[in-house]
Amino acid sequence: MELNQIKAVVTGGASGLGYAVARHFVANGAQVTLLDVNDEKGAAAAAELGAAARFLKVDVTNEDGVAATLKAAHEAMGGLNAAINCAGILGAGRVLGKEGPMPLKTFQTTVMVNLIGSFNVAKAAADLMQHNAPGEDGERGFIVNTASVAAYEGQIGQAAYSASKGGVIGMTLPMAREFARIGVRVMTVAPGVFHTPMVDGMPENVYQSLCAQVPYPSRLGKPEEFAATVAFIAQNRYLNGETIRVDGAIRLQPK
Repeated sequence: MELNQIKAVVTGGASGLGYAVARHFVANGAQVTLLDVNDEKGAAAAAELGAAARFLKVDVTNEDGVAATLKAAHEAMGGLNAAINCAGILGAGRVLGKEGPMPLKTFQTTVMVNLIGSFNVAKAAADLMQHNAPGEDGERGFIVNTASVAAYEGQIGQAAYSASKGGVIGMTLPMAREFARIGVRVMTVAPGVFHTPMVDGMPENVYQSLCAQVPYPSRLGKPEEFAATVAFIAQNRYLNGETIRVDGAIRLQPK
């Protein structure tokens, strides 16, 4: 699909990787609807992107809310053929911490946002995309989820996060196989350590230590590099049902 044909919803679109994807799409002629829980940041991000962007507040874990919001985005853009899931939380914490076992609520919340939220948006988006007129190869749309290299090499303190991201990878192929009949592709990107607002304010020595762990190039990933990967997926219809690592060849150590 050419970028100027895209009408996309981007969750977590107010900042970080989601905003980078939206900015890349808009710069290449697409329309985007930013979905986020942060009113102030979402409105500011949409204003910064200009007339081709808009913001809608939604909690990705809310089934009815997501369905209604995607319908509203569909109406505002005159269609919907792309859904990019970037909303997520870290959910860091040891299973057996100094203050005792991890509260089940911590694990549940991480899985709810990262895994169930991605599933919730994907199914609502596909429900709308199946009614699109088919393009070349019968394509009606595509979905890109965001996992993490932690799904493969989770560190100590990442049990909840790694489980949630592993679930995202696990549902990619079966979802792609199911949606083949409606011409909707499903892909996942597993980023390494990227420079997003989550690392802002990090002590310089910790930041440099992170950079040194990346074989090449020895730095954190740039959100623009994540966005370029999503754009590549958008334009290459033969990419389907797979997870792409974008990580500078890093392999996370136990801690």
